Amino acid sequence: MRRMTDRRSARLLAVITATAAIAAVGAAAAPALTGSSQDARHTPEKQPVAVGHGGAVASVDADASAAGIEVLKRGGNAVDAAVATAAALGVTEPYSAGLGGGGYLVSYDAASGKIRTLDGRETAPKSADEKLFQEDGKALPFDEVVTSGLSVGTPGTPATWEQALDKWGTKPLGKVLAPAEKLARDGFTVDKTFREQTADNEERFRKFPDTVKLFMPGGKLPKTGSTLRNPDLARTYHTLARKGTGPLYKGAIADDIVDTVRKPKVGSGAGKVRTGDLTAADLKAYKVAKQAPSHTRYRGLDVFGMAPSSSGGTTVGEALNILERSDLSKLSKKKLLHRYIEASRVAFADRGRWVGDPEAEDVPTKDLLSQRFADSRACLIKDDKVLKSPVEPGDPRDPSDCKSGDKAAPTTYEGQSTTHLTAADKWGNIVSYTLTIEQTGGSGMTVPGRGFLLNNELTDFSFEPADPDVHDPNLPGPGKRPRSSMSPTIVLKDGKPSFALGSPGGATIITTVLQSMINHVDRGMPLDEAINAPRASQRNAEKTEVEPKLWKSPLRPQLEDMGHSFTKIDEIGAATGVQPLGDGRWRAVAEKERRGGGSAMVVHPSKR
Repeated sequence: MRRMTDRRSARLLAVITATAAIAAVGAAAAPALTGSSQDARHTPEKQPVAVGHGGAVASVDADASAAGIEVLKRGGNAVDAAVATAAALGVTEPYSAGLGGGGYLVSYDAASGKIRTLDGRETAPKSADEKLFQEDGKALPFDEVVTSGLSVGTPGTPATWEQALDKWGTKPLGKVLAPAEKLARDGFTVDKTFREQTADNEERFRKFPDTVKLFMPGGKLPKTGSTLRNPDLARTYHTLARKGTGPLYKGAIADDIVDTVRKPKVGSGAGKVRTGDLTAADLKAYKVAKQAPSHTRYRGLDVFGMAPSSSGGTTVGEALNILERSDLSKLSKKKLLHRYIEASRVAFADRGRWVGDPEAEDVPTKDLLSQRFADSRACLIKDDKVLKSPVEPGDPRDPSDCKSGDKAAPTTYEGQSTTHLTAADKWGNIVSYTLTIEQTGGSGMTVPGRGFLLNNELTDFSFEPADPDVHDPNLPGPGKRPRSSMSPTIVLKDGKPSFALGSPGGATIITTVLQSMINHVDRGMPLDEAINAPRASQRNAEKTEVEPKLWKSPLRPQLEDMGHSFTKIDEIGAATGVQPLGDGRWRAVAEKERRGGGSAMVVHPSKR
């Protein structure tokens, strides 16, 4: 299975000019691309840390963060700002997120002190069964499925935006989409990373003329420094601004989505592209799922995340519970990294056996997050010995010290292209929101005339059981949500916000959030340093992935002497976060280097 490049960096645009409503984009819209570097626009400097009053936004992209800040400046709250930021990411980060995907939103309401969540994960067609990705009794090749209609689930992002605004926002969808509509119409500056992402996907993009037309105008890769415009997406946003999401779930846009999935529009010589079975009825039936957040206590903090269908909240929570009995603040770096790796390894073993869509599977969410279960698993971890993967799962329904609940099975593959944003407002509300189209470029299929790519989210299902003798809760099924690792997280102390964070990165999202929390809570690192520290990711695999700084450090041979095995990876995750400072100010944080660096902004900057 070939992993698509997930590298992204901010593509900057001029400060977004606010408009209450933007006129419809006419048929004579600007061409999609102007190739001269002279078309590049003067843009605000990207900053990984910002401190000030009035609210904050952090994302991977400066244009997107600016869209959220603009909404805050006009009186919107954190939910309004989060949707505005996400919509702008659909313009500048179209290979990672957009209308054709899904995600999970976690929010803190300052007035009530409550944490609320929305599960906007994509769903399989009603016709799907557990053999969706099998043929003649064998699993289909991943590369054949990913670039096809077979991989596309019903998008959940538009419904998530509308429901979040209806329930908790203060601005109508039209006002919140205005900055992104303008951005799509006027264009953004192509940077090196966007060009590289396009090049990495060029072979499969060329199968679809509409994708080539949008992202490779004239049939060529976009030039770094040129301006990429998306008038089709601007028109789509304008339609949603006027009519809501109805046209996308039961109108003309829905019809175009269904046609694209069932009859992929391929170019000559494109070869075989499998069709999907998504129907108008599937789109019409889509609902954002409502459930309580995941919750665990750690070092006196209340950690809230996303409950299944995401495995993020339960897996982060279980690993924290496993580590709860250790005083990580006093451990050497070697022992700390060892225990973190082993706790991750064990938590992923349990994730693979127990977590799936709770509408279709009996997921013991509460039991997975119990301290009793964590303690029964923590006894596996020894300071002088390394566990061998795949580790056998435990049984959270009947915990027994160091006993397995089933046969071990390897962790299945999960794509890594996603994006994350965090937002806060002057009233103290917070949003942590992770959204995706699965891997870089999604399915590769653009909905003709609509300006957005469709997801390949169904490839997050297991194609077949990892082990035929072990129940796999993540096999496809009718209307089922594939398991996710997205981990938008909000942490409270004494009922008040302490910090919020999240990250893209497929299954590495879980370890990124976990390690960042340990750095901040246990090691006392400021939040920005905590998310920028070198990372390791263990997901019940033979080898632990580590970034170059850890690979080159003296810790690696020390841990290898214990029995650990490592593989080097360029980067893991791309986190963002926000944190109240206790005096009415916010600190927004993003990456300094990963994905080219992120963008943190506040409404009224002040000295740190």
